[in-house]
Amino acid sequence: MAGNLVEDQLKRLPHSPGVYLMRDARGTIIYVGKATSLHNRVRSYFQSAQQLTPKVQRMVSQIADIDFYVATSEQEALIMELNFIKQYHPRYNVHLKDDKTFPYLKVAVNEDWPRVVVTRRYEQDGGRYFGPFASARSVKQTLRVIQRLFPFRVCSKDINGKAPRPCLEHYLGHCLAPCAGWTDRQEYAQVIKEVILFLEGKQERVLRELRMRMNRASGELDYERAALLRDQIQSIQDVIEGEKVAAVIRGEEDVIAFVQDVDQAYVQVLFIRSSKLTGRESFLLQGTREEEPREIMTSFVKQYYSSCPQIPPLLLLQYPVEDKPVIKDWLKSRRGAGVDIRVPRRGVKKKLIEIAAENARQGLDQLKIRELAAPKETDGALAELARELSLKRPPLRIEAYDISNIQGSSAVGSLVVFEKGKPKPAHYRRFKIKTVAGANDYAMLEEVLRRRFKRTQKVEAEGADTWAIVPDLVLIDGGKGQLNAALAVLGEMKSDVPAVGLAKENEEIFLPRRKEPLVLPKTSPALQLLQRVRDEAHRFAISYFSSLHRRQAFTSALDTIPGIGPRRKSALLRQFGSVQKIRDASVEELMAATGMSSEQAGKIKEYL
Repeated sequence: MAGNLVEDQLKRLPHSPGVYLMRDARGTIIYVGKATSLHNRVRSYFQSAQQLTPKVQRMVSQIADIDFYVATSEQEALIMELNFIKQYHPRYNVHLKDDKTFPYLKVAVNEDWPRVVVTRRYEQDGGRYFGPFASARSVKQTLRVIQRLFPFRVCSKDINGKAPRPCLEHYLGHCLAPCAGWTDRQEYAQVIKEVILFLEGKQERVLRELRMRMNRASGELDYERAALLRDQIQSIQDVIEGEKVAAVIRGEEDVIAFVQDVDQAYVQVLFIRSSKLTGRESFLLQGTREEEPREIMTSFVKQYYSSCPQIPPLLLLQYPVEDKPVIKDWLKSRRGAGVDIRVPRRGVKKKLIEIAAENARQGLDQLKIRELAAPKETDGALAELARELSLKRPPLRIEAYDISNIQGSSAVGSLVVFEKGKPKPAHYRRFKIKTVAGANDYAMLEEVLRRRFKRTQKVEAEGADTWAIVPDLVLIDGGKGQLNAALAVLGEMKSDVPAVGLAKENEEIFLPRRKEPLVLPKTSPALQLLQRVRDEAHRFAISYFSSLHRRQAFTSALDTIPGIGPRRKSALLRQFGSVQKIRDASVEELMAATGMSSEQAGKIKEYL
């Protein structure tokens, strides 16, 4: 229940738009929000608790004081909300990690001889800013690329054109040497213009202008300059070639998707400029536990674009945002032109969202690997595992098993190995199920474990091998049924290796001879390590299953084509690898496969 002070404050809230600040008993701001009507929005927190999420219930129980600021419009309230979140970083708000220190690339067009530099301060000083970038590493990498393509200065010297000689950057081709008077303002301004166009994603326009200058230099018999421009054109074309994406994209847009994990969300932004994918950045949002996807997307869009100097005319989002009309008006005021916001459901734009989401998933996986690779955290997780699972020692080598199939077809098993908390891909193994018919995951798991531990017994007798390394812990992807199947095989093999099961639904850990599962906090390093190992086993099984399933589908499709025997099927499989690629191939490309005639290639096109 709200205290007397809060009750009195609730009665006096105006019906105006504005921003409200929730404080705890120590006066610390724990939440900042905006409202169309402060009276209605703030009072809604103190209605029936059943209508609130657990996170909001916890927050409300800590509110001891409420402050508010009246705004003249919803857009003004949104700006005030963003400023307060950046200033106070309230505990219950979703916020960009270290958002105030993100780096930018600045083209100092307000200077006589503009520089291109990395900065962490975004100011209204007349310069052109590009970013924000997720890290100093990514912005420096971009700077290195454009410095290789365009000869501009990065130094902070006073330029008077009287230096006795230029520095090394000029001789490396990175600067036109205005300090020594070796260029004029017009030529240098042209280079800066090309840098800005390139960073805006307008590489084709840059190439057109460079080709015109190259042809002009050639016509004036300035072959040395024409050769330099030719090399610059080739370098830019090489960079553009590396930016192609397997989708037909149009115009200028940002594509945003994320993957959520416990109390954080990993966000991926793809930048589409001039119908090309010109870059991407990843960001980490904190405080996302129990938040709905649309709330997470709204928080990111507001915080990211509050400090982003380059806003495209279209945002493609994985999930819709709240207060869409208000956000569109705010983005329009920042960009100076309209900004459309869409959540694509089909077609090429949906494909771009899927690409961004997959990049986010991969990025989060890599982040987890880096975190788990930290010795202190890994040692703590292994020690906690030993304690919680009653093991004799920390499990330095963990083997995880998973089964993948569709109603028993193309059934496969996977074994992945983690040593000292790190994946050991060289010791991963795949198993094609041989003895089990139909969809029987327990029997398939028994087959995989039996084959694995029989190999252990064999190599122990005959000589050293990776199969001889006995794990400290066996992890099964599944619950009590899967664990019991594994324990039966380990007993049959007379192995005393401890085994546990990790069920996905509630992340419960099943242990031998224990009726109730062990439930660790979601923040537990031990649980997070087990999740990482289990997920890797699942990924490895799925990748093998998909490969096998595609190959079988490919082979069965070829079986219907007259005159295509085993040798030619094998050649086609090596050459193309998938049904889709064989369908997309031309007759000439099919003929390039070993032993293929024009008649046979024509038949394949006809049948597929």
